[in-house]
Formats: sequence, C-alpha cells, structure tokens
Amino acid sequence: MKRILPVVAIAILLSAGADDAVSASSAKKTKWKAPGSSSDRAMIHKCASCHSLSTEEAGTIFKGLGEVKAVKISPVKGLYEVTMQQGNRQAVAYLDFSKKLLVPGPIFDTVTKSSLTPPPVELPKILSKEALDAIPLTNSIVMGNTSGKKRLIVFTDPDCTFCERLHGELKKLVVLEPDLAIYIKMFPLKMHPEAYSKSRVILGANSLELLEKAFSGEKMPEPGDKDLKTPVDETIKLAESLGIDGTPALLLPGGLLISGARDAASLQKLLKD
Repeated sequence: MKRILPVVAIAILLSAGADDAVSASSAKKTKWKAPGSSSDRAMIHKCASCHSLSTEEAGTIFKGLGEVKAVKISPVKGLYEVTMQQGNRQAVAYLDFSKKLLVPGPIFDTVTKSSLTPPPVELPKILSKEALDAIPLTNSIVMGNTSGKKRLIVFTDPDCTFCERLHGELKKLVVLEPDLAIYIKMFPLKMHPEAYSKSRVILGANSLELLEKAFSGEKMPEPGDKDLKTPVDETIKLAESLGIDGTPALLLPGGLLISGARDAASLQKLLKD
C-alpha cells in the first residue's frame, strides 16, 4: 500500500503538468506573464479555433433557462460566454468547451481586480402593436383630448404618492400635447388596503375630480351598487399579465412600458421618440 501511493501521486502530477511540459523547453528564458496578457489571450483564441458553438446549439443546451441572444469566446480559457435573456432581464453565463458544465459567473480578473463579466441589465419592455391594440380602453378615466390620435395608458393607485406626483405632470402634458388622450386605469396595490374601494368609487362615477380628491387625501364615499368590482378586477389582471407590479406605470403609443413618475417635459420627449 505504501508503494502504491507514491506511484499514484506521480501519475497525478504528470497528468496535471502535461500541458506545461510542452511549453517548458521553449520558455526557460522567458518570464511568466499574468493571465490577461496579450500572449495569454492569443493562446485562448488559438485553443478556441477548434471549438465552436452556435446560438442555435446554445439555445438547445440552455432550453428552459432563457433565450440565447449571443455566443462568443470568453476571456477565460476553455469557456464560451453566452448572453441570455429571460423576460426583460439580460445576463451572461459561461459554458465550458465540452458543453456540459455551466458557470453562472461573475468571473473576476485577479490582476486588474475587476469583473470580466458584463453586469445584468434590465431591458425596456416593448409591447408589439398587436398586444398594445388588444388593451381595452374601457374601464378608464380619460384626460386630455378624448379623440386624440396619440394614446397614453397610465396605471395608477389613488393612495400612491408617486401617482399623485405624476398626475400633476399629466395635467401639464395635455396642455403641451393637444392631440393626446390619456387613459387612466385604476390599479390599487395590495399594500394600500383602502385603494380598492376608492378605485371602485372613482370608476363607478367615471370621475377625474374624484381621483384628484383621493390624491389630495379627502375622504371618499363608500362603494355603492353602481361601483362594481369587475372593472377594477379586470385592470388588476391586465396589469399582472403585463408584468406590472407597481404604480405608476405608463404605456406609450409605441408600446414602451415604463414605471415611475416623470415630469411633463420628459414625457413629451418620450412621446416624440
């Protein structure tokens, strides 16, 4: 048993040092270069010349994990860099040349003390024209030009302070954009327990004035028989289907979905873009 162990150890060392032995004889008089040097990168790409991975093949390998958008050789030897997208979130993962091992990253360079992996990004969500046209304009309170050719859809909560701030800017926007119709949809958040009842009352009366009273903190009447739940429930389902989980949220005429309050000038620029 004592004789076997040294033999095994030598075999492991020989195996681990096989690649180094090839270059050792030609590198006796050269200095060691840190990973990330030009010669090191040249070696990576030389090694990569006999390996390939198409976006289609990567899509099959990563099926169920996200949509593969791009594939390239990683700065790290023996890895592919795969850009993936899931919903509107895009990130990079790594796949080894055997196409069996997934490395989620990030990967850091110890020399530069920086990440070699691009950070995840949130991509803007843009609805197709068909999806945008399918959004019902009913169950909305209309601001601006009711027959305007430009349409802006806003999801708002009567107890949301950011929605109140946006509402003031929307009033300025309809003056700047006389051909704009703004469709306000009541989307009460669960974190505001009284917002659901207020939304029912506002929609039941189809009243912009009541919405502004709610924003100002005035006491609202209790829902009556004409203040139905269905219109509010349908808007909640619609918002959830679009991935909206907060207010305010805005759908621009081109299908771009944005969140958060913006000033009138910024909104006007977005409408033009």
